[in-house]
Amino acid sequence: MMKPQKSLLVKIFVVQCLLVLCVAQDFDFFYFVQQWPASYCDTRRSCCYPTTGKPDEDFSIHGLWPNYENGKWPQNCDRESSLDESEISDLISTMEKNWPSLACPSSDGVRFWSHEWLKHGTCSALGERAYFQAALDFRKKSNLLENLKNAEITPRNGEHYTLESIKKAIEEGVGHSPYIECNVDTQGNHQIYQVYLCVDKTATDFIDCPIFPHGRGCGSKIEFPPFSSESDHDEF
Repeated sequence: MMKPQKSLLVKIFVVQCLLVLCVAQDFDFFYFVQQWPASYCDTRRSCCYPTTGKPDEDFSIHGLWPNYENGKWPQNCDRESSLDESEISDLISTMEKNWPSLACPSSDGVRFWSHEWLKHGTCSALGERAYFQAALDFRKKSNLLENLKNAEITPRNGEHYTLESIKKAIEEGVGHSPYIECNVDTQGNHQIYQVYLCVDKTATDFIDCPIFPHGRGCGSKIEFPPFSSESDHDEF
């Protein structure tokens, strides 16, 4: 027979587990956010290429973020958690390519991934490996650059596109309308910066966004700057 004290400890442990699970699942959908590296770099803060080398000219992952339909979001649901690199060891090379950090000083990406896991992943109701794998899968599935190129929207200096043409190209490829966030370069031009798509709370598929974020809007003319040798930035 289980001793009363031991029984009580078991009950407390079960209740704590249930509470953590409830907190982790207490959200409505995900924002899946990708960023354009040239626009990240083409600002006053500039950028630093990762220690693994300059990323490809393609959209990279920023994060997979649980959100509420009222516009708020949970964060840091397990402050005791930390990134266990052994859990994602087989994903590291893919993450270095598709989820690089452009922040200064140059890094291998682990600090960036740790931040995303602690702030957002711990609220996702997913295990660590499943969380990062889901983001990688959605990047591949969204295929943003190819969808834009199919609509003849390509990275090119001096070329401008409309917000509607960009949204339409992505919607035709993904099946759901995105939210486009722009930044402003040092000359005051609006550039495509981040693309938000929405994912169901089980991280299974894209969905129509219940609500769009309140990010930086876009002007009537949007640049899609190339991430080529002409726009290289110094590493620090």
